[in-house]
Amino acid sequence: MEKSHRKVRMLTEGAVCIALAEILSFIPLYKMPWGGSVDLAMLPIILYCVRWGMKSGFVVCLAFGVLQIFVQGVLAYGWQSILLDYIAAFTVIGVAGLFRGRERGIFWGTLLGAAARFAVHFISGITIYRILAPTELFNTTFTSPWMYSLAYNGSYVAIDTAICLIIFAALD
Repeated sequence: MEKSHRKVRMLTEGAVCIALAEILSFIPLYKMPWGGSVDLAMLPIILYCVRWGMKSGFVVCLAFGVLQIFVQGVLAYGWQSILLDYIAAFTVIGVAGLFRGRERGIFWGTLLGAAARFAVHFISGITIYRILAPTELFNTTFTSPWMYSLAYNGSYVAIDTAICLIIFAALD
């Protein structure tokens, strides 16, 4: 009986965390011109991943990524961009679940999950969005897709990560 209660609790918390993340994604603190934003959406999904582990975390993160496509709409250059920037980029946050039950796991999980998300956005930037280079960003002209992707994706993912870390530290 206890095992079924645990599954119900896990599923319920997953649904609540996905809903919270979706709501928080509608309240951007800053929106980037070609997609991506600074928001608090990673908070509940990282919390879920570290609480329930990587396997369940991947499922919740995948569901959130798919919902982003249908609820938020997409800014994409084809199906490859949708696959990378929505489905893969959010699903890989589930690696945060590797730190389940570990001391300071929420902090290490946040760093790992955000780094994985950044890696996917970075790959998308250097392969798909390279068509935007040369372009100006932050009063700098970028001719290299590598540097442009690093600056563009790094800017909002780093801020998202810092905000998550600060909030988790305040709650610790």
